[in-house]
Order: sequence, then C-alpha cells, then structure tokens
Amino acid sequence: MDTNYLKQIFKDKFGEGGRLFASPGRINIIGEHTDYNGGFVLPGAIDKALYCCIRPNGTAQVRAYAPDENPKTVAVNSTFGLQEADKPKERWAQYIFGVCREMIKKGATVEGFDIVVSGDVPLGAGMSSSAALESCVGFALNTIFNLGFDLFALAKIGQATEHNYVGVKCGIMDQFASCFGKEGSLIRLDCRSLEYEYFPFAPQGYTLVLINTRVTHMLGNEYNERRESCERVVSAIARKHPEVKFLRDANLGMLKEVVGIVSSVDYIRSEFVIEEIQRLLDTCEYLKQGDYEAAGREMYETHTGLSMKYTVSCPELDFLNEKAKEHGVTGSRVMGGGFGGCTINLVKDELLENFLSKTTAAYEKIFNIKPEVYRVAIKNGAREL
Repeated sequence: MDTNYLKQIFKDKFGEGGRLFASPGRINIIGEHTDYNGGFVLPGAIDKALYCCIRPNGTAQVRAYAPDENPKTVAVNSTFGLQEADKPKERWAQYIFGVCREMIKKGATVEGFDIVVSGDVPLGAGMSSSAALESCVGFALNTIFNLGFDLFALAKIGQATEHNYVGVKCGIMDQFASCFGKEGSLIRLDCRSLEYEYFPFAPQGYTLVLINTRVTHMLGNEYNERRESCERVVSAIARKHPEVKFLRDANLGMLKEVVGIVSSVDYIRSEFVIEEIQRLLDTCEYLKQGDYEAAGREMYETHTGLSMKYTVSCPELDFLNEKAKEHGVTGSRVMGGGFGGCTINLVKDELLENFLSKTTAAYEKIFNIKPEVYRVAIKNGAREL
C-alpha cells in the first residue's frame, strides 16, 4: 500500500506532523480449534496490513477518518470523547475507541488525537483485519503517548477490545501474531501458558497463496457446539485422570477409555483435536529441518480431519482442497474456523500459475462464484514506519 497517500490524506484533513504505523494481518499454517483446547497454534504475520497516520491534537477528543469506508453506507468521519459514554456508532471507530478505553482502564493517560486509518488486509477473508487495526492503534498510542505497555499487554488490550467493545469472544492468537510477527518465521504459541517460540519459515521456490471461497463464515452455534463437545470429553476423561484440564492434556489412549461414555460425535471431534495438536508439533520439527513437503502433508491431514471428523468444512472448501491435490500443490487446507472462508496453499512456484488459473476457472464454473486469490509472505509485526 502507498503510505504516502495516507500521509497526504492526513495532511489535507488535519495538517502536518502525522506519524505512520502499521500492523499486519495473519495466517495460521496449522492448528485449528486447538486454542480453546489448551493447545498450540502456528500463526505468522503477513505482508498485508492496517496502517494509521496519527498525531496528538491537544484536546480530549478523537477525530478519526477512514477513507476506505463507503460514504453511501458508513460515515467515514467519526469524532468521539474518551469516556465510557462516548462510544461511537461507527463499527470501525469502535475498535479505536475500545483500544483507548482498555488502555485507560489499565491506568494509562490517553489524550485526544487525530487519526487516519486504511489498509490492504482483505475484509472477511480470515486474515484478521480487526486484530490488525487494534494492534496498529495500540502500538501507535503506546508510542506517541509513551505509555510503556509491552507487546504482550498490547495483544491483550486488542483481545479485550473485541470482548468488551465489539462483542466477539475471541482468543488471543490474532492479536498476538499481529504484535509479535517476525519476517521469515512462524510463531508457535502455547494457548495455555502463552509461551511462544519462533520457527523458520522461508520456503525458497514456494509461494503461500490463499483462495477465498467467498462463502460467508457462519460460526455461532456450530462453533459453540464443538467447544462443548470437547469440554464434555475432558470431563469424562478427568474422572479417571484428574490432571486432564484440556484436551491438550489427554492422549488417544485416554480417549479410548471413554468409548461408550461419551457420544460418538463428541469422541470423533475430540480425536481430531488430539491429533491436530500432535500434527502441529510434528510440523514444527519439519520446519526446523526445512522439510516443506512433509509440512505440506500435515496440512492435507488437517483438512481431512476438519472435513470428516470436526465437520467444519463445506463443499466449496473441499473442492478447492481436491483441486490442490490434483495440481500437485505441496499443502492445502481450510484456514480458520471453517464453514467458508479460505484455503491456505503452499505451492511450488513452477506449479502456481497453472494451479490458480485452472482451479479458479473450475470453481467459478461449478459454484457460479468468482473466488479471490491472495498471495502472502511472512513479515514483521506492529511497527512505526
């Protein structure tokens, strides 16, 4: 994205002195539905980001402008105070307001500021544009007001913003990846302890590409049902193994002990989670060895599990996964909660153009939807430009 364009908009609207900040969206290579089971995830920050140009304005008001919003449907200007009663009506501005409020609740002194926000993280494609916005605003405010928060605190502020001001009870993976992203590395985050470790990811001769089914995510009750399935199995296992607090603490042997005690649906969903946690750990070892073909095979296994055991895929996602196999793609799977969204694909460069052209044409012919394609690379997290 041309950040000079953003600075010019800021200058035209608010005058000189704006500082530029960026925070990226994210992908997750492997590890789905493991976070709420105390397991691991393996995200990376990408080369698509939210940007802001910002400057204190010496008042108690925030003047925000979002040039990307459609003025026919959404107000692109939003002015609001910093008290709890000042929450703006515009949804995009609620993220900015929420970050301010969460910082203030932690004892920080946030004063009025002018801000222009824009970005190139695709909306609704599972790359966490909302977390990118929260992390960008948080990092910027922390810098311009010398608030002293570390990256962990900024990630938690972003998560709390989702919970308290947007109404989404998300985990911390998205904000964590946006804050802690490192070029050429994925982050293995332990969702129980929040310990993390970087693993190399710089596959020479491969491209990471996302294909968006353009089928809307419909999580809601489906998501909650699966979470409850896992919790019921944990309760059953814990009667004999009280040390088991999450499925992450269990193994397949323990799971077999509750056959007939839990439902077959709960059993097979839990089997997927236990297997997925191990797949992620195996994938980390393959990345240390630079074995991307083996890592790709784990991605395919994840898709099969998500489709057949956890049943969170859909015909469109399964079609894209099958086409990836047909065209020799190294690894492919549904990314995110499921029921729509994107597949993430690790493709050898010499196969890429043929795979994309043939697959998108076939998809459009069968589903009468033109899929969207995003090539991504692993880059750094939140920063001042």
